[in-house]
Amino acid sequence: MRIVSLADYVELSAERVPMRTAVVNPDGTEISYEELNSSAERVAAFLVARGVGPGDRVAVLLPKSAISVTAICGILKTRAAYVPIDWTAPPDRVLTILADCKTKALFTTASLITVLEDCAVFPETIIVTGLQAGSRALVMQRAIAWEEVLEQNMPAVSREGRRREDLAYILYTSGSTGIPKGVMLTHGNAMSFVDWCSSAFEPTEEDRFSSHAPFHFDLSVLDLYVSLKHGASVHLIDDATGKNPKQLTAFIARHRLTVWYSTPSILHLMTSFGNLPQVDCSSLRLVLFAGEVFPIKHLRDLTKVWPHARYGNLYGPTETNVCTYAWVPSQIPDDRRDPYPIGWPCTHCSAAVLDADGREVSQGSEGILYIAGESVFRGYWNRPMETSAAFCTRDGIVWYCTGDVVRENPEDGYIYMGRRDRMVKRRGYRIELDDIERALYRHDGIRKAAVVAVEIARADLKIVAYLEAEQEPRPGILEMKMFCARYLPAYMSPDVFAFADTLPRTSTDKMDYQALERRFRESAAGGMVAI
Repeated sequence: MRIVSLADYVELSAERVPMRTAVVNPDGTEISYEELNSSAERVAAFLVARGVGPGDRVAVLLPKSAISVTAICGILKTRAAYVPIDWTAPPDRVLTILADCKTKALFTTASLITVLEDCAVFPETIIVTGLQAGSRALVMQRAIAWEEVLEQNMPAVSREGRRREDLAYILYTSGSTGIPKGVMLTHGNAMSFVDWCSSAFEPTEEDRFSSHAPFHFDLSVLDLYVSLKHGASVHLIDDATGKNPKQLTAFIARHRLTVWYSTPSILHLMTSFGNLPQVDCSSLRLVLFAGEVFPIKHLRDLTKVWPHARYGNLYGPTETNVCTYAWVPSQIPDDRRDPYPIGWPCTHCSAAVLDADGREVSQGSEGILYIAGESVFRGYWNRPMETSAAFCTRDGIVWYCTGDVVRENPEDGYIYMGRRDRMVKRRGYRIELDDIERALYRHDGIRKAAVVAVEIARADLKIVAYLEAEQEPRPGILEMKMFCARYLPAYMSPDVFAFADTLPRTSTDKMDYQALERRFRESAAGGMVAI
């Protein structure tokens, strides 16, 4: 059987290892590959009977569970694309996404369905978990219970017609404006990445994968499809556990996880508050991280308590998934101060570093990273102008502009310098806000740092450093200014230092810089402030 679809992974594993555990729910209950595939077949047959077909969009507004995985697999079998939506998001964002991609069907829960009362474009079919008899409000009149879907006895959906070029899923990102933007990924995009993972990480049926990232975050592609392809098990982590460091480390130990993948922030949270030295996590053979820079002092702390694991630094925007990677040594020198590079292009990608005029820069010079290859997304849903602006053609090859500034080191590969949209000019100097963050992390008393630039009046740009302290008492304003004077030029030193107990994160565990900018504008803070 030729593998051309993500749905093929589930079907082949169900044939090869039908009784092996495919998915482990947050509560510890399990379903086998045979159960997963059989239920997904029923979901697909039901959707096709309701008119869902190739190219349609089907939304998944569900907490993580075997049900949501089954729904996704069923959607893929129909050759439709699934649209995972953060079930904890504000109703306005949910409605914006549903209206933007005009979903043909929706999977959700009875407790969340009320958000659809104001939906401008109603999904034709709504499948609801936890639907009680007699509880159907106006919006539920067209709803059907999840249990009823699984009870349907309809002909199986044919495998014929599947193509790597078919749209597989749309992941919505906020972008620089905060307005949701749909990134369209095909089966070929995802499978090229999964195939690379198979080669790089050598997974087997015995592996037990973590699933920390929500399904609307591109990290979930590795969690779900690498495990499903190889007949391994994927262990779903719910939102509450995912934010609790002690519960997370206990989860790893209890399930004897072998592959962990998350943002560095989560790994640092476990290192600081997860009681790692007292918890047996020796089953981990791979610890992978992506999504943001891992401050070297925090990575060093982690490798000291987990010296047995192999560490991988994975890089890539949603538009390409992972496109470069680097293995990180499990013993980090005490005198190292800089984060590790993002490494070299994966085998399914090509990379180029170009200047503002689209010319290749010399090795060691800074430039914008461009990516080409099968992993590069199809475009932004319903945004032709933004899609066109994201690409350029050189020597007959189409390249995607990541917007990330890098420079190439012949020994280590690409060194990440920061986002192009996080560069500002002040007093004639170009300032990279990420450089300021890296300097602040060198302070022993700083746990987290986030730097924003806010223009509060014409030609009055304030650089604001929001910080989390390692412990009380917090460093004072004089100490921070003197520290910055040692490590930064005067024009890069922050104007404001503001401490917080916790810095805001997005639903995908990245620093929420937009929230910090709004916070500063609203507070009009000056000098050292407590927030």
